[in-house]
Amino acid sequence: MEEHLTVGRVAELAGVTVRTLHHYDEIGLLRPSARTVGGYRAYAAGDVERLREVLAYRRLGFGLREIADLVDDPDTDAVAHLCRLRGLLVEQRDRSAAMVTAIDRELEARAMGIPTTPEEQLRVFGPRLYDAIGSAYPATRRTEPRIAARIHQALGDARTVLNVGAGTGSYEPLDREVTAVEPSAVMRAQRPAGAAPCVAAAAESLPFEDQSFDAAMAVSTVHHWPDPVAGLREMCRVARRVVVFTYDADDTGWRRRFWLTRDYLPEFAQLLVGWPSLADLTRAIGGRAQPVLVPWDCADGFFEAHWRRPEAYLDERVRRAVSVWTRVGPDAERRAVTRLGDDLASGRWAERNRDLVALDAAELGLRLLISGT
Repeated sequence: MEEHLTVGRVAELAGVTVRTLHHYDEIGLLRPSARTVGGYRAYAAGDVERLREVLAYRRLGFGLREIADLVDDPDTDAVAHLCRLRGLLVEQRDRSAAMVTAIDRELEARAMGIPTTPEEQLRVFGPRLYDAIGSAYPATRRTEPRIAARIHQALGDARTVLNVGAGTGSYEPLDREVTAVEPSAVMRAQRPAGAAPCVAAAAESLPFEDQSFDAAMAVSTVHHWPDPVAGLREMCRVARRVVVFTYDADDTGWRRRFWLTRDYLPEFAQLLVGWPSLADLTRAIGGRAQPVLVPWDCADGFFEAHWRRPEAYLDERVRRAVSVWTRVGPDAERRAVTRLGDDLASGRWAERNRDLVALDAAELGLRLLISGT
């Protein structure tokens, strides 16, 4: 016989009141599957699982009606709920980290007697991580032509292309009809004149009909999505071919080869905990993965781009345009930059990494995922 928990015990374990559980029952959000001999509510394992989902969404700020729609979704099982919740919590964590970083900078400025403008003070509460880092993009983030050639080749003969998580428009092919999707207002505002039309939307809920595009692309953005697998499936829904530029979180080899994560920023490994495997991502699009080497003079200033130009990581503008530095936090960033600066000055970095000078490109875990025919 299945074990049941009393309403009092469930309330105690969940950190809510019995009255809250009664209310959920009354509105049909969580009806216990049994009653005790005395007529009291009794909760089975499935009831507790549903309560866990309800409380998680509630604490993320969802209203009860929204929560009812989410937990009653017939196409979402327990694992899918957990993945969705994890993605939302990661997004919340990143948002909090960005706010902490902004507050730390303001505290440092105030300590030095530097006033902050009202705009700077309100910017602390920007809604997304990209809103915290997006203003630095034009200075260091631009299209790397050799990587762009790989992406455009993978698009095949597609004439209509959806660019998901489009940012400021890097890598969008100029010879095709492109529609962009970007949730960050800061990023959308920096798209150049004449860029493809841009829709404010998220990857997990694309506002387009099935098979609306010949191809959909996503470049250096999947790791910011609350639910990467759901976003990739949405891309497959709206397009016949999917091309994604991302990285292999499972491959620890490249992190050992990359001196920045190996010697100066071990916290990077924690950012990958729980990240979908490369197999999960390729399976989501029914595709295959190809390695993408990073040229030593890479024009796009993403995290791994400066592997043969270490002094670039000392530049505040370079770091601000890469979300990793915001996510690891100011203490880890300061320590890494200080140690790197010392090692460059002393020659220790050059001694440790003398073999890099002979390389024109490096394999640092970047992958091109391709689906479709």
